[in-house]
This record gives sequence, C-alpha cells and structure tokens, in this order.
Amino acid sequence: MSNKFKFTKRKIESLFPTDETKTYHDTETAGFKLTISKAGTYTFIVYRKIKGTPERFKLGNFPAVTVEQARKKADIINAAIAQGHNPNDDKRADRAELTLKDLFSEYLENHAKQYKKSWATDEMNYKNHLSHWDNKKLSHIDRVAVQSLHRKIGKSVGHYQANRILALVKVIFNRAIEWGMFDKANPAQGIKHYKEKSRERFLQADELQSFFKSVAEEENETIRDYVLISLLTGARRANVLAMQWEEINFNRREWLIPETKNGNSHTLPLTQEAIKILEERKKDSSSKFVFSGTGKTGHLVEPKKGWARIKKRAGIKDLRLHDLRRSLGSWQASTGASLPIIGKTLAHKNVATTLIYARLNTDPVRESMEKATSAMLNAGKEKSEVIPIKKKSSNG
Repeated sequence: MSNKFKFTKRKIESLFPTDETKTYHDTETAGFKLTISKAGTYTFIVYRKIKGTPERFKLGNFPAVTVEQARKKADIINAAIAQGHNPNDDKRADRAELTLKDLFSEYLENHAKQYKKSWATDEMNYKNHLSHWDNKKLSHIDRVAVQSLHRKIGKSVGHYQANRILALVKVIFNRAIEWGMFDKANPAQGIKHYKEKSRERFLQADELQSFFKSVAEEENETIRDYVLISLLTGARRANVLAMQWEEINFNRREWLIPETKNGNSHTLPLTQEAIKILEERKKDSSSKFVFSGTGKTGHLVEPKKGWARIKKRAGIKDLRLHDLRRSLGSWQASTGASLPIIGKTLAHKNVATTLIYARLNTDPVRESMEKATSAMLNAGKEKSEVIPIKKKSSNG
C-alpha cells in the first residue's frame, strides 16, 4: 500500500508496525499524517511549515482518537494557520506562563517577607487552602474558580477564613499585575466578602478554671508556655511566636518587642507569673527564640493541634488564640483599668490617645496586668480549687 491515501478506520487497521517508524499521509486534509512507531504506537499529527518554520501538532493516538476526530482537529489547526496564527505559540506561551506556586514564591520572597509581619500566616493559608492549585497556570484561575473556592471554604471552615483566602488571592494577583507577570484582570476582583460579625469573645469567669487546668495538663511544654505567655502578655500572635531571649530584660521584667503591627517598637511589662514561665524555659533553651521550632523560621509557627487539644480538654469550642489577647484587655477593664492603660498594654495605635500613652510609664501598666492576672487565676475560686500556673515535667 502506498504511504499516501485517504485515512479511514479500515485502512489504518490494516497497517502494522515495522522495524522503523513509518509515516503515512492523508490525501484529503493538508498536513494530516499518521506515524506508526516500532513499538506499535499509532499517532495522528499535522505537519505544516509556518513562515518557513516546520511545525508539528500532535492530535492524539489511534484508536483512542478516531480518524474523524483527528481530521476535525487538523481542520481547526489548518484554519488557524490560514488566518496567520500558529497554534503552537499558545502552547509555548502556556508552558512559559507562571504557575500559582511560582507566583506565590515570588510574592512571599519579594513582598510578604519584606513588608508584612504576618507573612508566615500567608504561607500557612496558602499551604492549607491554595496549594491544590500549585501547578495551575495563572490564566487558568478565573473568577468562577476563585468564587467557588471562596464559597467552599465559607461553608466548610467559616466566613472569616474564606475572606482571608480571598484577600490573599487578590493581593498576589495584584502583585503579578504590578510586576508585569500577568496581563489579565484580577480573578478575585469584585467577589464580595462574607459579612463578618465583630467578635467580643474572651475567657469568662466560669471558663478560666477549666482552661488553666487544661493548659497545665498539656504535655507539650512549648505549646503550653506559648498559650500562657499569649494570655499573660496580651501580645499579638506573631510577636509571641517570634519572641527572642535578647528582647527579655529579667531585671526590669520587661519585653522589648522590636516591631509591632503598627510599625513601632513596644516595651511591655511582664507580670511575675510570666517571668516565672520565661525563667523556667531559659534554663533548658539553646535557641535564640523563646518558642523554638524545627521549621525555616526557627520558631514555633502553627500551634493549631496543641490549641485544639487544650480547648477540647477544657470543653471550650469557640475560642481563638487571638481571643487570649482580648481576654487580658477585657479583664483589665473589669478590674478598673483605664482605656489608656489597656491601650498601652496592647500597643494599640490611636491618634487621640498617643500623647497620653507616651506619658505613661510601665508601673501602672504592670499593676493593672497583675490585677487582671490575679482576677483570672482566682475566678470561680469559691466553686473550685485554683489551678496554679507551674512547669510540669515532660518529654515534650
């Protein structure tokens, strides 16, 4: 049989592999060919020269792709070539296009780590909710896909987390547009956030005893101490996680936070209970970080599992780690602290009270914190035994 004929199912089935790859040419459609390898693979292709350059387009393997299907594909390619377009250019551009993983790496290194103190949270959110799109090309992530993901997270995890992921997608695509890596509309643009209720959650008097008991029973010392220091200092999560020994002055009982969320340094008084915990940790520490970790940062990053254990033992469900910060401020208020004192404790940035904060020294702030700590530790004392905060021997 000649190697040139009109392709049909019957004729192709009559062909057999040889000891070399053979090519057959269809007489009906320009450039439409069939190759049969020595191993017996039958492949439909289109071979055309475009502006003098040979181009090869794979259409699929026979019999999975029928002759009719391959011919239709060949016709589409030929029509594009006739209009001056090279379909392979699209494939090359697609291969060269960044994946979401590529973009997030650029965003993390060149933006988040340089300008955001919460970059570790961005990294965690990406890993938990966006990493399944690692190999997706940017142009393949459209508004429908982002909106669907937003709804899915909203239903399965909650509105707050869904909004954070939507914001993360929006900001990384904004950076891609700004850096000339993406020339289409931001796929997160225009998607409505869920309405979020303002949280007023803090540890109540009838919860504190079970909470402290559960914390005392936590076998992971790093998690246990992290939770206690978070509560007793009211500091933001990122600052507590990255706390370093060089920032602690044990003589003055102070913690100099190098940079808070508002961009300023902050000297925070430490209560006696907080000092005891830190002194115990210092004895066995070989790291520069108070709460050391094994990851890239060198410190604890995500205490999610330990926090879940503590809440479960205490029988408390709707409490977030950030609510510990809110708890200290709330108990300060309930024990008579003024708003400037609370603002100074929590390093709030408020233009109207900045001058007042500046005139405060650490003594009244510490006194207020001591009173709040004492009130929390003794809450419900008449109903149950007070649970002291102390170190518990453990293998971690």
